[in-house]
Amino acid sequence: MLGRVEHTAYVEQVLAVVEAIPPGRVMSYGDIAEYVGEGGPRQVGRVMSEFGGGVPWWRVIRTDGSPPPSHEGEGLQRLRAEGAPLRPGGQRIDMRAARWEGPVAPR
Repeated sequence: MLGRVEHTAYVEQVLAVVEAIPPGRVMSYGDIAEYVGEGGPRQVGRVMSEFGGGVPWWRVIRTDGSPPPSHEGEGLQRLRAEGAPLRPGGQRIDMRAARWEGPVAPR
């Protein structure tokens, strides 16, 4: 099991990107890691699990368009309310239509 994540500049960068995701749009954990230019999907997931309560956490989903296992209900409900495009069946987000590329060109 991994220990607690320290509140670092990396944490702030991840949270700033999540905060900037517009309603109805999403980024995957890997998208955020790539945008920030550091870490990977698991590191972004750790940041979100420990510090993500104050940002729109429901806009960070898996690459296949599904919310993380612990957020399927509320996360999907919030995304539906924001008008995020869904895949047939309504349980996953249409990543082609909803993926957001980031606030502006990084650094």
